[in-house]
Amino acid sequence: MRLLLVEDDNHVAAALSAILARHGFRVVHARSGEEALQALLPPETEPFGVVLLDLGLPDQDGYEVCGKIRKRTSTPVIMVTARSDVRSRIHGLNLGADDYVVKPYDTGELLARIHAVSRRKTSGEDTASTPVAALLLGHVRIELPTRRVSVDGAEVQLTRKEFDLLALLAQRPGVVFRREQIISEVWRTSWEGTGRTLEVHVASLRSKLRLPALIETVRGVGYRLVAPSA
Repeated sequence: MRLLLVEDDNHVAAALSAILARHGFRVVHARSGEEALQALLPPETEPFGVVLLDLGLPDQDGYEVCGKIRKRTSTPVIMVTARSDVRSRIHGLNLGADDYVVKPYDTGELLARIHAVSRRKTSGEDTASTPVAALLLGHVRIELPTRRVSVDGAEVQLTRKEFDLLALLAQRPGVVFRREQIISEVWRTSWEGTGRTLEVHVASLRSKLRLPALIETVRGVGYRLVAPSA
């Protein structure tokens, strides 16, 4: 995912960009509101998935920049600021921000919020178009309404959590899902004490589907689905 980071402090931007890069993001850094608005102008080689917008910018008020961004694009915007009062948050959300993170923040929380707003956008786009009934990944077919999975036409019996895990990864092939994110979405709980459960389910899926390379382990981060060739 391409991510636009709007931050005037180069040291902060460099540190955050390095963290985001390790989690699979391709970061474009804008140091002012005007740079950010120019980066969002078409033609774009690839649209941004999320905008991280710091409010303390040197040329324009961050709230003003958010309003201008929202007039140009539906790209999710997460405001990042030290202003923690409720009125500031409400003002930002009313201007079209999708989320609001207060400094100092936990990096894991920020990553979770980035994934959350990008999923909401993707979900909204899917709802506006024809609903996806099945996902085809090479020889693997995942039927979402009936919760059936088949490989080369032969149905594979999966448990409820195995199906949920596979469906989550399959909806965004190639994208790295963090362990914490998977646990939160599939098991609806926190990461603590559930890590071994996730590893067992991944191993079971690889075995049942007889495609050990289908789900790739990204060391220190999580898992991603590698779509097999047809």
